[in-house]
Amino acid sequence: MALRGYFFVVLHVFVFAALATSAFSELSSHYYDYSCPKALSTIKTVVEAAVQKERRMGASLTRLHFHDCFVNGCDGSILLDSTSSIDSEKNSNANFQSARGFEVVDEIKQAVDEACGKPVVSCADILAVAARDSVVALGGPTWKVKLGRRDSTTASRAAADANIPAPFFSLSELITNFRNHGLDEKDLVVLAGGHTLGYARCATFRDRIYEDSNIDSDFAKDLKYICPTTGGDSNLSPLDPTAAQFDNKYYSNLVQKKGLLHSDQELFNGGSTDELVKEYSYDTEDFYEDFAKSMIKMGNIQPLTGNQGEIRVNCRKIN
Repeated sequence: MALRGYFFVVLHVFVFAALATSAFSELSSHYYDYSCPKALSTIKTVVEAAVQKERRMGASLTRLHFHDCFVNGCDGSILLDSTSSIDSEKNSNANFQSARGFEVVDEIKQAVDEACGKPVVSCADILAVAARDSVVALGGPTWKVKLGRRDSTTASRAAADANIPAPFFSLSELITNFRNHGLDEKDLVVLAGGHTLGYARCATFRDRIYEDSNIDSDFAKDLKYICPTTGGDSNLSPLDPTAAQFDNKYYSNLVQKKGLLHSDQELFNGGSTDELVKEYSYDTEDFYEDFAKSMIKMGNIQPLTGNQGEIRVNCRKIN
């Protein structure tokens, strides 16, 4: 009887442990090793060619993965075009007239499907791998991307507006937003370092340069030529001085009160994140190591796995 009770307890513990880890057990860096061994090398080849042709494309592909994961999890929903039943996330405040790279994703999808012989690799996984390969192509760290995500069959502009961090957010709003996605304060500071790549539209930093007081006066003066008080909403400015190179200059800028976005400078404005910003401003190795860890963590936000969702034939529309 005692032996029977023992086996019951062991079985109960085993089942509980299996259930507790099931959400992540289907994601693996080796997911396509047998179903499509050429998948990752094919993605890398297309990404490297796109970045070589236009270095800004690396920032665009990385940003797509960020914005995708922050809506309803990393499910490729950002790639869907509008239809009678889908209000595309491409039209959200954070993405409208600024999100780019969709044509490169189409090119990757076509190349991967040809390499695999059929649609095997999800668009969500393509985004995750393309983000990693873009960072590497621009001089940043690498990491093992966990794979096995499936694609959503819907998208939501309203959800994108509600979940993607806004450029006017305060530090407390940023912390709350990240916590709502299972990410902590350190992840916030680390992933914000992705702003070492790319550009921002005048409309997103106009209030920063005309109204904020915690900004270098010469920096603000120079930006006013690019971004007048009225008009020029789509004029661009780099998020840091080396916008086509992955480095730690973003943090150095914050220490010098030269963060382009209000939300950027909030990370170094007398709050709880100041010390980590300082550390990353002089320790590139620590930043790279932590960035890789946080990217893996972000990539695990509510993935669709198993029989959930689908593997799209065309990343822009559901099957």
